[in-house]
Amino acid sequence: MPFAFSPLSIAVAQEAETSQLDPIVVTATLGPKTVGESLASVTVIDEEEIRSKAPTDFSDLLRGQPGINVTGNGSFGKATSVYTRGVQNAGTVFLVDGVKLRSATSGGASWQYFPTDLIERVEIVRGPRSSLYGADAMGGVVQAFTLDPKYGQKGWVEAGAGNFDTQKVSAGVSGSAGNTRFSLSGLHKETDGTAIIENGDDKGFRNTAGLGRVVHALDNGGEASVMLMQSEGNTEYEGGNIDYMIRTLGLGLMTPLNDNWKTAIQFSESRDESDTFASFGDSTYNSRLRQARWENTFTYSVHELVVGAELQQDEVSSTQDYTETSRTNTAVFSQLRLNFGPVDAQLSLRSDDNEAYGTKETGGVALGYSFDRSHRVRASYGTAFRAPTFNDLYWPLAFNYQGNPNLDPETSKNYEVGASGAYARWFWDLAVYQMDVDNLIGSGQIGGVDTRVNVDKARIQGAEASAGYEYNGWRTAVALTYLIPEDRETGNQLRRITRRTARIDLDKTVSDFTFGGSVVAEGDRYDDAANNNRLAGFATLDLRAGWNFAPDWNTRLTLVNALDKEYSTAERFDGVKYIAAGRTGMLTVRYEFR
Repeated sequence: MPFAFSPLSIAVAQEAETSQLDPIVVTATLGPKTVGESLASVTVIDEEEIRSKAPTDFSDLLRGQPGINVTGNGSFGKATSVYTRGVQNAGTVFLVDGVKLRSATSGGASWQYFPTDLIERVEIVRGPRSSLYGADAMGGVVQAFTLDPKYGQKGWVEAGAGNFDTQKVSAGVSGSAGNTRFSLSGLHKETDGTAIIENGDDKGFRNTAGLGRVVHALDNGGEASVMLMQSEGNTEYEGGNIDYMIRTLGLGLMTPLNDNWKTAIQFSESRDESDTFASFGDSTYNSRLRQARWENTFTYSVHELVVGAELQQDEVSSTQDYTETSRTNTAVFSQLRLNFGPVDAQLSLRSDDNEAYGTKETGGVALGYSFDRSHRVRASYGTAFRAPTFNDLYWPLAFNYQGNPNLDPETSKNYEVGASGAYARWFWDLAVYQMDVDNLIGSGQIGGVDTRVNVDKARIQGAEASAGYEYNGWRTAVALTYLIPEDRETGNQLRRITRRTARIDLDKTVSDFTFGGSVVAEGDRYDDAANNNRLAGFATLDLRAGWNFAPDWNTRLTLVNALDKEYSTAERFDGVKYIAAGRTGMLTVRYEFR
């Protein structure tokens, strides 16, 4: 993982945290900063919130957050897409402890397979980040932090059951020896599922996941670490089923060279593999991403400069005979952070050279001004790009369709202004932005053959508002988003993106009891570019309660979609709507041994 995301950096950030409402984040910049200092639009979902909500899928944590649209082909491990600020799924980078996880063939992350039970924190950064992370960070970056071994923590065992014949069990253990900390955790979950189309049969899901981490603190203040996460299982869909596996492996070393210079190197590998068994034939799609990254951080007084280089290689193995099965990307990058009293400035620049589509330069500049310790305004400009996928470029000729190796990346220019307030017990944040996208990749024809071409332009304008409050056992958060996602060639609304979302979370702790609920409302959307197939808006209510009924014991009851609302966020190719699960209950019991 890049040093900015190393366990040591996270631990230092958490120890330095002075307010739960202005936490330290490490995804928005190449190093730990408070949310306000990051000069970015950031949402943090902490361990308490994750444990309280006990989400069925990882995407449930993201649904309704500022700037986020989530669509799915049904519930329980079915294909899921995350749209950040109106940018399609492949335009959001997903990191696991700093390791990029996504499919090189489809371009997006397999959000539906990621095990929520094994994470303790999520950071959502909205806006362009290609100047820090390279291709695909057009809409933003989502980073999940897995369970970090802590001194003194011993472990837990948890078991649960719910309707749709759902069962799960998880366990973890951690310990330390001298300067070395380690942890092991695992999860098994399975369900008969529910129908994903009207009058369809129930479609099940099975998942087994494991996580191992070892962290060794060096005497000079540095750190060496290794992390392995794997999630595998089977999911059923209309017409077949899929055996899947996702995996991340990261090895990192950071060491200070003197008082003003620290260097870090990281090697990582991620895999996204699937074997599909269908009535029309079986297929395999395996992709592997290998990455080596070197970062150097120089400090002078309150100013900081980060420079580094990165080598990345994508490989594809499939039953499809792709015309190319690998591509290499080399990059150099830098970020300068300056502070002059109430004024903060950030400048970033990156150059990527990819053997598939050439060289792309991206950059960003952000300015912030603090009126006092609580109030801040910010303005930023940034460029970004999304790389064409292997499916876009190299799909072999079949059924009058073929990939187009001459595709250019999608590019964007982004403008944003924002204001925020952070106080002892509450916070608020406002942002307005505009993104202009060129070279949108869409459908077309070349020589009478269907293919992918750079045909469209888009303009996405939006406004986001969020606020949170914590006091006397109360914890609440509100998020509102308004988008105008427009195809500038046709004037139509971009596919599968809703204009309006709202989310309200409210929880209360009373002695050994916790009670809470969430309301998520989404406006209508269109499933096609021509805006003929409209999907109605909807609102759902989730309820939850917990009880610490004995020392080290607790139980939790969650009721998702408590009002049994039927809704759809996507359609099948033939116009049949995918439907989400109805009322879903889950009861868990957890024992923590210390």
